Amino acid sequence: MRFRKKLPVRRLTSALGTLAVAAGFSASCSSSGSNAGNAKGDAGAKDATSSSSSSGGAGPESGPGPDAGSFDGGPDCGSGDGSSGTGPASSSGSGTEGDSGSQAPSCAAGGAGLTNCGAGSESCCTSLEVAGGTYYRTYVSSGCGPTGEADPASVSGFRLDKYEVTVGRFRRFVNAWDGGSGLDGGAGYEPSPGSGKHAHLNGGQGLVNDDDDAGVDYETGWLTSNDGNVAPTDANLACDPTYATWTPSAGNGEKLPITCVNWYEAYAFCIWDGGFLPTEAEWEYAAAGGSQQREYPWGTAAPGTNNHYAIYDCDYPSGPGSCGDAGSGSVANIAPAGSAALGAGFWGQLDVVGNVWGWNLDWYAPYRGPCTDCANLTAAVFRAVRGGDFNSGLSYLHPPVRFYRIPSNHDYFVGFRCARAP
Repeated sequence: MRFRKKLPVRRLTSALGTLAVAAGFSASCSSSGSNAGNAKGDAGAKDATSSSSSSGGAGPESGPGPDAGSFDGGPDCGSGDGSSGTGPASSSGSGTEGDSGSQAPSCAAGGAGLTNCGAGSESCCTSLEVAGGTYYRTYVSSGCGPTGEADPASVSGFRLDKYEVTVGRFRRFVNAWDGGSGLDGGAGYEPSPGSGKHAHLNGGQGLVNDDDDAGVDYETGWLTSNDGNVAPTDANLACDPTYATWTPSAGNGEKLPITCVNWYEAYAFCIWDGGFLPTEAEWEYAAAGGSQQREYPWGTAAPGTNNHYAIYDCDYPSGPGSCGDAGSGSVANIAPAGSAALGAGFWGQLDVVGNVWGWNLDWYAPYRGPCTDCANLTAAVFRAVRGGDFNSGLSYLHPPVRFYRIPSNHDYFVGFRCARAP
C-alpha cells in the first residue's frame, strides 16, 4: 500500500462514535467553547486498517478498529500551558531516575543513532523510571480533567525507554541475529525460551493474564514457536519503497525510528537488549501521566503544526502539507527520535504519541475489568499498537486510543520502544 495524504479520518472513525458512546466516551463539559487542545482537528489521518505488509500479509484487515473515539470538541478549559499537575514533564526527565543505557547492547558501541538522540545528544538507550500506581485505562480528557473513567488497572514500577528504537540500534540486533540459529543452523542470536518475561513481578512468574477465567495464568515469555517469525532481512525491513527507514548499510537515517519491524522482531530485540515489550497498561500509564490521565502525554497544550509536541498529520518537517500530494511523500516525513522536544510525558519519554505506532506485548481484545500487572496473553488475531504516527490526525494523540496490527506484518508506520525492570 502506498501512502496517501489526507485520507479522511472519518472513514476510520465512522464506527467509532458508536464504540465511543457504548464505552462512555463523551465530553462532560459544555460544548459551547473550542478546546485549544483540539485546534488541529482530525484532518490527515490515514486509513490505518489497510496493510502495508510486504511479508505476505492478507492486505486490508477487518477487525474491531481503534477505540476511544475521535475526541473532537470540548470547552476551552484553560490556557493549555503544557503539563497538568507537577512532576517530571520536561524532556530531560527531571525528577526521574534516568539510566544512561550504557548496559544495553544496542548502544554499547556508540555512534549515530546510538549515543546522539534528542536535543542533548544523549544515549539513545536512556531508560526512565516510571513509578507504579493505579489509573483508568478508559477515560476522556478535553482539558477539564478526566471523565468517563472505566477499566482500572494497577501497574508496578518499571522503566520505559525515553526514545523509540532507532535504525542504528536495530542494526546492532540484525548483526547479532545474522540468520538466527533456528532458521539456518547458524550461530546467530535467538531469544531463549521463557525469556522476555516481567520477571520482577509475582515472584518471577511475570504478568497475569487479563483474559483467563479458569484461574491465575502467568506470562510465558518467548516461545520457540516464535523463532521462525524473526526475519529482519533487508527485504522485510524495506516493506515500503517510500517510507521504510531501514537502509542496508549505515547512512544518514540512523537516528530515525526503525519501522517495518513485526511484533516478533520487536519482542526479540527487546529481549536481546535486556528488556521486554511494554504492556498496553504500562504504555498507557506512562503516556497518561499515571493517575493524572492527561489529555496528551505532555498535558493540555495544543500540539499545533510546528512539530514541537508531536510528529503527526504530515506536518513534519515543514508544517502542513509536508507530505505533498498522494504518493509524493518521503522518509523525510518521519522525524529522528526525540525531535518533538516539548512533547515529553510526565516521566520524560518522548514521541510516546506520533511519529510511529509502537508495538505492545498484548493481544488485542476488550478490557476485562480491574487488574494488577496484567496483559491480555490469550492468543487472538491481532497484537496491540499504540500512539499514532506521522500521518495520523489529532485524535490519535490521546493516550487511551488503542489500535491493532497482525503480528507478522511489516508496516512502514509501526515501530516500538522497550520497557525494563525497575
